[in-house]
Amino acid sequence: MNKAQKLRFYIEALCVYDLKKDEVVSGLLRLLQSVGSEDVLERQSEFFRMVTSHNSFKEYLSRLILTDDNAFTKAAAAGRADRLPAAVLNGVKSDLKKLEAIANVAPRDIYESVENTDLRQVLKTLPGWQTGEPAAPLKTNWEEQIGDLIEYHKKNGYGMFSKYNAFTWREHNLWPLSGTDPIQLSDLKNYEEQRQKVIDNTESFVKGYPSNNVLLYGDRGTGKSSTVHAVLNAYAPEGLRMIEISKSDIPDLTMIREMLADSPMKFIIFIDDLCFDSHDDSFGELKAALEGSLSGRKHNTIIYATSNRRHLIKESFSDRENDINRNDIMQEQLSLSDRFGLSITFVNPDKKEYLDIVEKIADDRNLAVDKERLFSAAERWATRRGGRSPRCARQFIDFVESAEKRGKAW
Repeated sequence: MNKAQKLRFYIEALCVYDLKKDEVVSGLLRLLQSVGSEDVLERQSEFFRMVTSHNSFKEYLSRLILTDDNAFTKAAAAGRADRLPAAVLNGVKSDLKKLEAIANVAPRDIYESVENTDLRQVLKTLPGWQTGEPAAPLKTNWEEQIGDLIEYHKKNGYGMFSKYNAFTWREHNLWPLSGTDPIQLSDLKNYEEQRQKVIDNTESFVKGYPSNNVLLYGDRGTGKSSTVHAVLNAYAPEGLRMIEISKSDIPDLTMIREMLADSPMKFIIFIDDLCFDSHDDSFGELKAALEGSLSGRKHNTIIYATSNRRHLIKESFSDRENDINRNDIMQEQLSLSDRFGLSITFVNPDKKEYLDIVEKIADDRNLAVDKERLFSAAERWATRRGGRSPRCARQFIDFVESAEKRGKAW
């Protein structure tokens, strides 16, 4: 049996790590299958183009292993790998040994497996791909590194949840977000009491303790959404992930929860800028999802929402026409907001607090500017933009920093 045939059988015999659907691996399989025909030239060129779009083949294949969704990686992420049947663990060892051999494939293995002398000579003229090094924690003797892989998945999750921290819900499916807000909790200034409530609740949720759905409401630009993003960044290493949905996706909440039900990861379902019209059907859907739905709340999902209004429903003029109707509407409004176990208020800062935020952000950026001049300009900036807020302060400092670095007046 030549090397190409052996590697082909290895790919076809993978059990736990079934990577044949991957574009690059399937490209290699096609190449190995073509060794006995003239198609080998085209297939090797095709595989070369695929591999060279990545750092190296061994790194690429090792990352496929680290991000695969299978019985082993899911159990390892949940800390239950020791409960897997011996047959599964033996399958993992067998697959890892095969995969390491596959990762080491080189152009020499292809042309030495070709019997046709003319084809072999042409294959030797083709450029070779880079084998490279595997991604950590994999090193050598992959079948002996199950313990390292278990620890990796405990920390980083499994499948697409090991590669991405945040997702959006579109077309009844999860779509990963590669470019998320990198903001850290230390970047947020003041509002310590509000932020600590969110942190404490999130920490309880991540550790599996009782926790509440959270409504962050109040003035625009006060850091409600940024707080949620920063909490995700802080607790992602502990298995926290986020799924952002729009108001129109609220009817899919039960579907989302059922999809995630068997995952060992913890998920914040995030609804930003939440507000309803008085006859919006999704209002009732969210009420049921928060409390009262037959499907019930899942242990690994929690809802965080932000809004500029406490009662979440826009009130029309006709709603105010009589006291009886108004009382009914007030009760309906409260019936939703009360189902968030934790409601946290964010209000715009006064002048002193606003300038304190400006100063703290400027210090973080190491801006060596006159404080009196900075404060005066910050006040003018806020006046032109309709009021003071942490967002306004950050935008002002962005402007000042840019001007300073370009040597421009501000």
